Amino acid sequence: MHRLRTCAARLRPLTASQTAQNFSQQRPAAVPRTFQPVRCYTAPVAAEPFLNGTSSNYVEEMYYAWLENPKSVHKSWDVFFRNANAGAPPGMAHQRPLSLATLPQAQSLVGAQPDVEKLVEDHLAVQSLIRAYQIRGHHVAQLDPLGIMDADLDSHIPNDIITSSDKLGFYGLDESDLDKVFRLPTTTFIGGTETALPLREIIRRLEMSYCQHIGVEFMFINDLDQCQWIREKFEKPGAMKFTLEEKRTLLARMVRSTRFEEFLQRKWSSEKRFGLEGCESLIPALKTIIDKSSEKGVENVVIGMPHRGRLNVLANVIRKELEQIFCQFDSKLEAADEGSGDVKYHLGMYHRRINRVTDRNITLSLMANPSHLEAVDPVVQGKTKAEQFYCGDTEGHKVMSILMHGDAAFAGQGVVYETFHLSDLPSYSTHGTVHVVVNNQIGFTTDPRMARSSPYPTDVARVVNAPIFHVNADDPEAVVYVCNVAAEWRATFHKDVVVDLVCYRRLGHNEMDEPMFTQPLMYKQIKKQKGVMQKYGEKLIAEGAVTRQEYEVRIQIAKYDKICEEAHVRSKDEKILHIKHWLDSPWPGFFNLDGQPKSMTCPSTGLTEEELTHIGQVASSVPVEDFTIHGGLSRILKARGEMIKNRMVDWALGEYMAFGSLLKEGIHVRLSGQDVERGTFSHRHHVLHDQNVDKRVCIPMNHVAPNQAPYTVCNSSLSEYGVLGFELGFAMASPNALVLWEAQFGDFHNTAQCIIDQFICPGQAKWVRQNGIVLLLPHGMEGMGPEHSSARPERFLQMCNDDPDVFPNITDDFAIRQLHDCNWIVVNCSNPANFFHVLRRQILAPFRKPLIVFTPKSLLRHPEARSNFDEMLPGTEFQRLIPEKGPAANNPSGVKRVIFCTGKVYYELTKERSARGMEDTVAITRMEQLSPFPFDLVKAESEKYPDADLVWCQEEHKNQGYYDYVKPRIRTTIHRAKPVWYAGRPPAAAPATGNKKAHLVELKNFLDNAFNLDAVKDQV
Repeated sequence: MHRLRTCAARLRPLTASQTAQNFSQQRPAAVPRTFQPVRCYTAPVAAEPFLNGTSSNYVEEMYYAWLENPKSVHKSWDVFFRNANAGAPPGMAHQRPLSLATLPQAQSLVGAQPDVEKLVEDHLAVQSLIRAYQIRGHHVAQLDPLGIMDADLDSHIPNDIITSSDKLGFYGLDESDLDKVFRLPTTTFIGGTETALPLREIIRRLEMSYCQHIGVEFMFINDLDQCQWIREKFEKPGAMKFTLEEKRTLLARMVRSTRFEEFLQRKWSSEKRFGLEGCESLIPALKTIIDKSSEKGVENVVIGMPHRGRLNVLANVIRKELEQIFCQFDSKLEAADEGSGDVKYHLGMYHRRINRVTDRNITLSLMANPSHLEAVDPVVQGKTKAEQFYCGDTEGHKVMSILMHGDAAFAGQGVVYETFHLSDLPSYSTHGTVHVVVNNQIGFTTDPRMARSSPYPTDVARVVNAPIFHVNADDPEAVVYVCNVAAEWRATFHKDVVVDLVCYRRLGHNEMDEPMFTQPLMYKQIKKQKGVMQKYGEKLIAEGAVTRQEYEVRIQIAKYDKICEEAHVRSKDEKILHIKHWLDSPWPGFFNLDGQPKSMTCPSTGLTEEELTHIGQVASSVPVEDFTIHGGLSRILKARGEMIKNRMVDWALGEYMAFGSLLKEGIHVRLSGQDVERGTFSHRHHVLHDQNVDKRVCIPMNHVAPNQAPYTVCNSSLSEYGVLGFELGFAMASPNALVLWEAQFGDFHNTAQCIIDQFICPGQAKWVRQNGIVLLLPHGMEGMGPEHSSARPERFLQMCNDDPDVFPNITDDFAIRQLHDCNWIVVNCSNPANFFHVLRRQILAPFRKPLIVFTPKSLLRHPEARSNFDEMLPGTEFQRLIPEKGPAANNPSGVKRVIFCTGKVYYELTKERSARGMEDTVAITRMEQLSPFPFDLVKAESEKYPDADLVWCQEEHKNQGYYDYVKPRIRTTIHRAKPVWYAGRPPAAAPATGNKKAHLVELKNFLDNAFNLDAVKDQV
């Protein structure tokens, strides 16, 4: 003991109370394990956190604690220290665990026989063996239905998993130990009510728990209660038992899943449908998750999935009418509704029905999605969060999400990681998602060994400590059991969980594909593989659970085949595709019964002076007592107050007025993105931080009115793809909310391009699903370099659906009808009042369209970028085009040049015009709304100046920005009577220079061109 104390003298010990707290509160006592802090001793370890290795510091600190209070340490350590102090020789201070019950009578082991140490070492070895199965048993589980591939891509069997008697030597055991009885640790449930078992039985039970058709990954979770919960579910003897009724229900679900695919294959053998053959157990898996969740109180389930198996899920999980699905295969089917539509295996569905297992109402929503497999993940999460928000479900008890994935996509798509990292963020958490991976063990034609670097496709889920349950999809009972556990986990801990259905693809990537080209050995085995429904049916017949007649005729196969045939006959009467049957997010009461707006008018978006003043006062105050704000922020709020007194607003106040007024009207406002609470450019300050109390914040916007709607402003994770998808999903849930996503710089939206291209731009055309999401994209050439200058307006404008060569019919309601017919709205406002109006118009319009706003940077504080209250009063509205209002407008015949422009460049042009003294001869017109194009206003402005040349001026490069979009439309407006000259930067590959001097030279050059048209003409 002298050596132990000498070593301890160099260490800083814990107090007895600290040590006792560590043992009594953090973790219950676990199994001792061999440890050697000093070579002459072999000491046990009494806490699970240290089973993977214990530091000498820890032992010494515990020894000091024991000296102060022997009861502060585990019993095994108490015995060890007593014996060591009594003079037990090296290696003999152990007391075998079986004698701990007689601790008060524990005697010194001085002079004890060597077999005592062997007993201790054998018990410790068995405890290590149990832990090895818990950690690595999944590596040897029988997961592949084909029996030809290792699900973890590794045929090596871990040395610490006992697969033969010769492996016992790894633990210092041999065959003679197999019939010895060993006490079980508290960290296993394999004993049931028994506290000790023979080693042979211990190994058998571990194999049954961890090495059969279920592989469990959970030991990386750092919460003992969660680990114990999972251990009990999979280790307890007899846990996976099914009643006769449960088996018959499972068989019926397998029959529906299988026969549905076989029916489609018979009727439409040459059609792509991305069927479920090879993973038919997905249907009972999903129904089990929904049943158990409904039992736990869930009323609304939002589902996202790729295309494989979608039609089957629609038919047998969502319970869409079969005739509506079958009519999709009719080549003569006509589209009656607006839009281009989408292929049948991308469409979504919304259905409220009774869950027959629980007799409770449940709403199921399967989200429409594109072929970009995992892009729907954050969209589902956003819609789930919104549904929870609107029903006051703060803990996720009523609304949940289920996400399905393919194995290659789950491992390969970065948005999966982005979505997982939203799972525990306060403003994004949906309180647990059940992820189901349809693991085909192949990606189209790519072998998994070429498709991922991780052992499993599900390893990305480990970053958030989600348990992962691998299961052989050809064992329906194992699948259902795992899904029950997954649903219970989500209901208990409100955290993500993954079910990995290891299966195969019977017909290749789609029904037209030939998989033998690239996977000949796999598909030779698949051709010999008996279907899972047949295998399970034969199993139940052998058990006597069903008779063969029941299986084939009376209640199973023949019955469902008849249902399909009758639905097929009815489907022939469906000559027109009504896309309203496929809406995944209906908005009851918002539209007329035919899906059209209730009116085609938009009221004035202005406010009374009293409302503007009140909201401005809130924006310039701290509505919480004893709240200390930063000194610099005090000056900002004071300046806001002064502006309100002068009836003026800047950009931040214009936004504040729009948000505050909508909140007063009961419209929820949600603003999300990187740094949006303060604003990237330190202009917004919607969240105030107490300078003296950590984490104490104040959101003045939530103090606008007593009965206002809540305002949500939340800094997001450093993600664009995932977060924009999330906000898009949030905006789908209700039309009565203003949902905005702001990019840190507009340039960065391109990492969310998939959401923009596949969902926002064509969403209504593909799925007749309106969405009012707003994208705020800071944009402007300020000399900040190529990644902090351009929101790439050319890309958004290129995707607009208005025809550049057709001048529309101008009617009294032209402006509102243009908005109704467009796929999205693109604006670049030059003053705060217009920004205020366009935000309010998003909600006051009788329909919803995505709004793309190129927001400014320098204009946030530009002294001329201010608006008067008069521009925001009742009767005012958004100005699609702001005409020249200076001297040139009063003498139109004397105007030689009309410069059309948009955004920030207007202020640079007016400054240059004044410096040149050309206010009488040059008119500058601001195009605030670029799409839909204001044909009527451009026509009126052009005709006002009949002798003037027309110039489009932009600060962006010629091959970027707006020029290619506006030029043909201006030409169409003026009947191509004259050219539209260009003034701006020349074509370039990068959006901006990174050199400040070069930036200023470019600015000077294009301003010269704008006011010296002869030079431009000479160049042409």
